Amino acid sequence: MYPAYMFLVCVSWNFSETLKKSYPPDRQETTMTDLPGYPSRRSFLKASAASVMLSGLAVSAKAEPQTPPVPLEQYERQYFNEVEWAFVLAATARLIPSEGDGPGAIEARVPVFIDLQLAGDFGRADDWYMVGPHDPSADPTRGWQTPLNPAQIYRQGIPAFNAWCEQKYGAAFSALTAEQQDAALTSLQKGEVGLQPELRDFFTLLLQNTKEGYFADPMYGGNHGMQAWSYIGFPGARGSYKEWVERYNVRYPLGPVSIKGERA
Repeated sequence: MYPAYMFLVCVSWNFSETLKKSYPPDRQETTMTDLPGYPSRRSFLKASAASVMLSGLAVSAKAEPQTPPVPLEQYERQYFNEVEWAFVLAATARLIPSEGDGPGAIEARVPVFIDLQLAGDFGRADDWYMVGPHDPSADPTRGWQTPLNPAQIYRQGIPAFNAWCEQKYGAAFSALTAEQQDAALTSLQKGEVGLQPELRDFFTLLLQNTKEGYFADPMYGGNHGMQAWSYIGFPGARGSYKEWVERYNVRYPLGPVSIKGERA
């Protein structure tokens, strides 16, 4: 797998659940041993990011100034064309919306992560077994069942989905209202938009890449400023936690650290 997977979430996530917003009454921070007790945005994202790998060097928790990123509208795309970019901006913004008390996919620059990954080894499936036969009707547990690599799935899936949106709603996905976008994504998830069999995993791939970009180390383009890590209380790539192993129900006081040693 490509290196970005060091800090990625690999858990199931139903799109309909991302639209539910309810917050704990006291809005208190959880401790190191607390389990998510509310169906809140924060506890949901904590549960999603529970399985990560830790590496890197320990540094102090002192914050460092960061250079403002290039606005997404001015970002120099490595793979997506203009229409595809508009779709990815709109779709990721609905999968992890900005509403609530935490960063959304746009603030975390998830689209940049996806663009960079599709332009590289992952997008080309360079280290995947891609030889047929392929059976699009096979159970997902049987692995990748399409001759298309991830980059090709986006390239073919986006215009096909936009065409369905234009027929259904009269406009491409990026031009729809938020409510229409949510309904369209739900239809895409349920397989109701009539995509070709080899594109059956388009929504699954989009959702997975969105989660990955949200929680990956910032060196891969997403999780800008470690906002997602800070929000869920994930400490990042610190080098040692030995002194905390036996300290139960004590808040971990240090902020996240990236692989490059950057501090939030």
